[in-house]
Amino acid sequence: MVKRLALFSERWFLIVTGWLFLTYLTFAQLIPAFDYDFGVATGTQEPAETVTEVGVAYWWAFAFGDLIIYAPLLAVGLIGFGLRKGWGRIILAAALGITVYWPVVSLAVVTAARGAPGWTLNDITAYWIVLPVIILWGLWGLWVVLRHA
Repeated sequence: MVKRLALFSERWFLIVTGWLFLTYLTFAQLIPAFDYDFGVATGTQEPAETVTEVGVAYWWAFAFGDLIIYAPLLAVGLIGFGLRKGWGRIILAAALGITVYWPVVSLAVVTAARGAPGWTLNDITAYWIVLPVIILWGLWGLWVVLRHA
């Protein structure tokens, strides 16, 4: 009984935190896919003066990919997983794989680009605080989804 309750709790904790994360993602990535300047104004995207036009293209491309692939997978996966559907578990696992992948790539970019001509994003502390949390949540979520096979 206790084990079953623990599985229920972690399942719903994943679903609730997943919807909270999707809400954050909407403001941080999905809206900037339509209006990058909104993202700059709210501090979720970097201005061209800091990361160059190529950097803006990179960040916008991630926002666009999140809009058309990642966010729909995450939403459908959360719904299906909540309904205890096998397809929901598979789709959520795919979305959680992306959840782990993109912050790793983003951390690599902001670290590797330091000192590049025109790149003045030198304080990457916020990236090293937020993105590892997202990576850990994604890994934990994958572990939960795999336990609910």
